[in-house]
Amino acid sequence: MLIIPAIDIKDGKCVRLTRGDFSQQKIYLDNPLDMAIIWRKQNAKMLHIVDLDAALTGEMVNFDIVAKIVAELDIPVQIGGGIRSLEAVKRYLDMGVGRVVIGSAAVTDPALVGELMKHWPASKIVVGIDAENGVPKIKGWTESSDMQDYELALRMKDMGIERVVYTDISRDGMMQGFGYESTKRFAEKAGLKVTASGGVTNSEDLQRLASLRPYGVDSVIIGKAFYECNFPCQELWYNFEKGICLDKNYSTARRK
Repeated sequence: MLIIPAIDIKDGKCVRLTRGDFSQQKIYLDNPLDMAIIWRKQNAKMLHIVDLDAALTGEMVNFDIVAKIVAELDIPVQIGGGIRSLEAVKRYLDMGVGRVVIGSAAVTDPALVGELMKHWPASKIVVGIDAENGVPKIKGWTESSDMQDYELALRMKDMGIERVVYTDISRDGMMQGFGYESTKRFAEKAGLKVTASGGVTNSEDLQRLASLRPYGVDSVIIGKAFYECNFPCQELWYNFEKGICLDKNYSTARRK
């Protein structure tokens, strides 16, 4: 089970939301690059980044910040949030992003997904399905679609998509455990590779999530639980590495 730390960027800062509510925002670090370095030094093998500003506006507001993270790290970076055109996908992939996550556009402009699959392999294009009670939400989780989550997944599968990032919105940022039943139901019906997201709170959740591997759930994105140091030994590592990363001479020294 690949564990992927999440970095959500809003107004240029590293934040976490509760159930996608922009009014319930907590800032963890002013510089998302510092946070990326922390997760890498704690042995992350991949990062998941969301441009929350872009999710609302469709504009690549935090592109330069993402570029700095990609240039600094030696692991794949997955990016989502407001990616609604072939040009946006090309800019990210040309920059060196490992794969892009198409969210709202999979609902509002499914032809875009078909076009993307003509230009890049399935390993580069992922669809993000953020669902509440089985209904996908779009545009920063402010609107509902007219289909079920698995129906959207099957449409994307027909277009050549092989992986979905699946988020149970009711659990996201709540620190009350992940949506085991909703994730299992979705994975069974979709028949795709699934990266689970939303609600993983502790190591017990991870162990339970691992039981879904036969259904295609092979990875998980963890956000707030990491930021709140909910895993053994993590608080010690976090405080130590945070001190190093905020040293103004750290980045320069690292590259020598």
